Amino acid sequence: MITTRGARRTDTSLSDGRDLFYFDTQDAPARVPVPDERGLPRPHPQVELRTDPLTGDVITYATHRNTRTFMPPTNQCPLCPTKPGNQTEIPEPDYQVAVFENRFPSFAGPGRCEVVCFTSDHNRSFTELPMGQARLVVEAWADRTAALSARDDVEYVFCFENRGKEIGVTLSHPHGQIYGYPFLPPRIRTLLDRAREHQAAHGTNLFADVLAAERKAGTRVIAENDTWTAFVPAAARWPVEVHLYPHRQVADIAELTPTERDDFTQLYLDVLQRLDGLYGDPLPYIAGWHPAPVRIDRELGYLHLEVLSIKRSADKIKYLASSESAMGAFISDTSPEDVAEALRKVNA
Repeated sequence: MITTRGARRTDTSLSDGRDLFYFDTQDAPARVPVPDERGLPRPHPQVELRTDPLTGDVITYATHRNTRTFMPPTNQCPLCPTKPGNQTEIPEPDYQVAVFENRFPSFAGPGRCEVVCFTSDHNRSFTELPMGQARLVVEAWADRTAALSARDDVEYVFCFENRGKEIGVTLSHPHGQIYGYPFLPPRIRTLLDRAREHQAAHGTNLFADVLAAERKAGTRVIAENDTWTAFVPAAARWPVEVHLYPHRQVADIAELTPTERDDFTQLYLDVLQRLDGLYGDPLPYIAGWHPAPVRIDRELGYLHLEVLSIKRSADKIKYLASSESAMGAFISDTSPEDVAEALRKVNA
């Protein structure tokens, strides 16, 4: 049992040797882990990395993932607590937040993939979590970010959530994932290149200057508090896109103070509720943290969270067709200013 800043972590393992971590509030009873009785064979993921000579991008081939669990009925959900007749990835009869090593990883030595179960309640989305429960998820993200950043085979730590069948989720239980990439993802390489150019030209941090400009203009700011601001970026690619920035430059989630973690949780829940109210229905989205790289160019990075959705109206989806997929040139059907105004009006 390990006590972190705002949580108690209990370490154990599953029957095939994969790691499992429980995160409980500090006032919760001490947890004595229930053993996993499934007797699973040790996994042997087949992962190959190839570099595209034309772009320098690393392409990952993980063919074993083609057999991963796909949208099982609720009574067979592998992320729910274990109950009679359904032995799951979580041997406990109940839990607050659980993180385990992915059974079907995209990366496995080098790299690491973990699953983050936000709650034991199968029918509750992140948007519906109480403040304290959501705050515990932030503690889990911070803990795992620090742990994966300490690995020699990880270059970038990406905590993310995919929500909604339109996004392509394979399990409906509220959960996210953490990828410990053994390389820098292409988008991060691009952002760092721009940040380096900006630093050389202006002597300042690109992300800090973007945040300052958005706060000064105010036209695309959705909500803010003492330490965080949420805004629609001026050059948003996606029909709905919101970025959440701390007012202080930090490299990753683990560097956030308790107050910054509290304020983020409050603002993020506010933003998610606004997103769900935009079209009057739960919005499918991808939410991803963008920290600085683990080793190189950390001074150029600036931790922030990006939330995006492919829904361009209540009944229409933005498909990545020829221009976006073949050329990487986004053409948007929505205006960042209009989206920001609509989100400000939700719950106003």
